[in-house]
Amino acid sequence: MKELKLIPPSDPRVNHAIAPFVDEMLEENGFKDRKELAEAMNFAMEKYQGIGLSANQVGLPFNMFVVGGHPQIEKGMRLSCFNPMIIEASEETIMMKEGCLTYPFLFLNIKRPRKVTLKYTDEDGDMKEAKLDGMMSRIVQHEYDHMLGRNFTEKASKLKIDTAMKKRDKMLKRLKKYQEAEAKMNKAWHFLNTSVGCIYYELFVE
Repeated sequence: MKELKLIPPSDPRVNHAIAPFVDEMLEENGFKDRKELAEAMNFAMEKYQGIGLSANQVGLPFNMFVVGGHPQIEKGMRLSCFNPMIIEASEETIMMKEGCLTYPFLFLNIKRPRKVTLKYTDEDGDMKEAKLDGMMSRIVQHEYDHMLGRNFTEKASKLKIDTAMKKRDKMLKRLKKYQEAEAKMNKAWHFLNTSVGCIYYELFVE
C-alpha cells in the first residue's frame, strides 16, 4: 500500500480548488483503483489520528476525502467521497471547536450549519446521497472546504487565530519538554540496565 504523508500548509496544493475526479487519474498517481486509494487515505487518516482527511492534504490531485472511523461518532461510520458536493445545508448553525491535520495543535471555534446533505460517488463508483447531522456533518463540511481550496482558519477572526496560535505554541513547548524529559529517562534506564548487566556478568559469569 502506498504511504501517504501530510504536506505543510505553505504548500500551494493545499490552498487551491481541485478539479473534478476521473478514474483515469488513479494510474497516473500510482493507484490501481478507487478502493486502493480509499484504503491508503483511511490508513493515513488513522496514522495521523484524524477523523477526516482530504486528498490534497497529502499532496494528491484528487477531488476526494475520507471521513469517520471513530467508534463514538455514528458508530464508526466511514465515508469515502469522490467529487463530493454539499447540495443542502440547514439554517440552524452550531459553534464548535475544530482542528485540522494540516495545522497541528491549532483549535478554533467555527460556526457551521448543523445539518448538510452530501452528494458523492463512493469507492465502488456508485452515486450516493447522505443526510448528515452533528459531528459527521461538521467533519464533512471541514473536508469539503479543502476541496474548494479553503481551510478553517478563513472562518475565524485574526484575533481568534492569534489567540489560538499562542495556545498552540505553549502546547508545543510543553510537548517538547516532555519529549526531552522522556528521552533523558530512556537514556538513564538504558545506562542503568547496561550497568546492572555488567555487574551480573562480573559477579556470576567471571
